[in-house]
Amino acid sequence: QVQLVESGGGLVQAGGSLRLSCAAPGSIFSINAMGWFRQAPGKEREIVAAVSWSGSAYYAGPVKGRFTISKDNVRNTVYLQMNSLKPEDTAVYYCAASRDLGTPITGYDFWGQGTQVTVSS
Repeated sequence: QVQLVESGGGLVQAGGSLRLSCAAPGSIFSINAMGWFRQAPGKEREIVAAVSWSGSAYYAGPVKGRFTISKDNVRNTVYLQMNSLKPEDTAVYYCAASRDLGTPITGYDFWGQGTQVTVSS
């Protein structure tokens, strides 16, 4: 079992920035990719970004150019830097870990508890 702990959510005005963190305090030798997902009220959960073990990144269209996913292999931590935030970015953001290679957009094995991001207009 892989434990994931998110932090960094909050309330921000449109145009502002937030950085989310996802720490995996235990052993993650079986994990090859990490991702960030979000779920807005009344909508399905969707992928935001993913990063492979080698550092290759995937971004969903709505966040491309505004969000950046990165990871610190020493600290077993993944980050999501969110700039130029929009009200439509408001959602609960979840960190997830996958045993799959590359930058998968589905089929994640482990999930964090989620952190709320609210962008006011």
